[in-house]
Amino acid sequence: MADILTPTLGESVTEATIAKWSKKPGDAVKKDEILVELETDKVSLEVASPADGVLGEIKAAEGDTVTPGAVLGSVTEGAAGAGKTEAPKTEAKAEAKPESPKANAPKADAPKNQAASGGGDAISIAVPTMGESVAEGTIGTWLKKAGDAVKKDELLVEIETDKVAVEVASPADGVLTEIGAPDGATVKPGQVIGKVSGSGAAPAASAPEGKSANAGSAQVKSSDDPHLSPAVQRVVTENNLDPKAIEATGPKGNITKADAVAAASAPKAAPAPAPQAAAAPRETGPREERVKMTRLRQTIARRLKESQNSAAQLTTFNEVDMSAVMALRSQYKDAFEKRHGVKLGFMSFFVKAVVNALHEIPAVNAEIDGTDIIYKNHYDIGVAVGTEKGLVVPVLRDADQLSLAAIEKGIGDLGRAARDGDLTLDQLQGGTFTITNGGVYGSLMSTPILNMPQSGILGMHNIVQRPVAIDGKVEIRPMMYLALSYDHRIVDGKEAVTFLVRIKDALEDPQRFLLDL
Repeated sequence: MADILTPTLGESVTEATIAKWSKKPGDAVKKDEILVELETDKVSLEVASPADGVLGEIKAAEGDTVTPGAVLGSVTEGAAGAGKTEAPKTEAKAEAKPESPKANAPKADAPKNQAASGGGDAISIAVPTMGESVAEGTIGTWLKKAGDAVKKDELLVEIETDKVAVEVASPADGVLTEIGAPDGATVKPGQVIGKVSGSGAAPAASAPEGKSANAGSAQVKSSDDPHLSPAVQRVVTENNLDPKAIEATGPKGNITKADAVAAASAPKAAPAPAPQAAAAPRETGPREERVKMTRLRQTIARRLKESQNSAAQLTTFNEVDMSAVMALRSQYKDAFEKRHGVKLGFMSFFVKAVVNALHEIPAVNAEIDGTDIIYKNHYDIGVAVGTEKGLVVPVLRDADQLSLAAIEKGIGDLGRAARDGDLTLDQLQGGTFTITNGGVYGSLMSTPILNMPQSGILGMHNIVQRPVAIDGKVEIRPMMYLALSYDHRIVDGKEAVTFLVRIKDALEDPQRFLLDL
């Protein structure tokens, strides 16, 4: 029995899609007869039968995604196998030849990433699932190089996403035989980024990838384009179509020839004006340094700009006399810490005050979804935390059900996790309202930007001793400016001002919310 293996797909190509099987299990096949067509993001490849015999089990169906060296099916050698339909064994044969071996490879009959000496199969290192809505990440610095010995669960590389950093460990003891995604490369969940030889010995170094038969074609798609069969590619090329604009009706979202023909015959819209060419990066001077933005910083910049562009943002201000909160804190801080094991800070009072105000003004706790408003009956408060890599907003869940002590503990744990880079994706998603404290850095006043799709964000600022009029007398009081930025599409000015006044009232008389008044 001979296995049908996925051949080497070409430089930087790590996966392919099964386009079509030309035979079905039980059919007689000849050696070198085409059995299956694979589509990659660059070219189409044909995989032939490794021997005369009968096609046995098909392990990868049409539409499935496969990686180099994966077993697609098997051929039972000899005519005696005709008519048998039971599944053959699936162990990979060292003598099964890939369709397109690497040029100048040491052994043409050894599958890619498998030890030539038979010391053990190579185990793929795949990009893990990185959380809801996270479609890609950036490879950080590999801690090992090809040929280094590795231990199971030993950290190999960190993948940075627009939310958190994901650590990728070795799947087994052995040798890191291949690094398929270099430092700085963009990768997607499930993508193979390297291989570990389970044998514990490094295989012979592989030669550079040779070009496939179709690699020289002038029509080479970008890696972001959908997978296209040769027939579809021909229609797309002849009619100068954008594959990403074609509505796909095929299995697993594939574009069929009928889809491409329909798109080609559709009325053409007026051509859009040609976009301006992106300005070339300017040259840096001898006293300048160009550093690529991290993915987190790029995401922060993009989301802040999207927030400004999508919401009708407005900010209203007020000031609060912090005397009562400071006196209460000073009186009970030692007893509070002794009882609960955590220090009593100001943030717990603000969270309590915010939750009370959200109960009264539910629009500030809502979000817009198309032409609908989603009112949220839960209170998950995001607390902005500055880290070395940038600003993150972990979420304190069900803050309305927490005591002051529980809030202080929760915020402390989230802050430590943020600074240590240990936040999970769940801790960064689903907030209904955000609090940001620029006062810890000395800010006197600011206009915070909404954390979309939320409709409100409260800005805390520095506490400053200022003269204020109290009952006709000028007194020096610890004052703080408060800023509420809100989405004017859903929150009216009256609601925003009332919301901020309710926070001011609660903080200047904290007994009110402690007594639920």
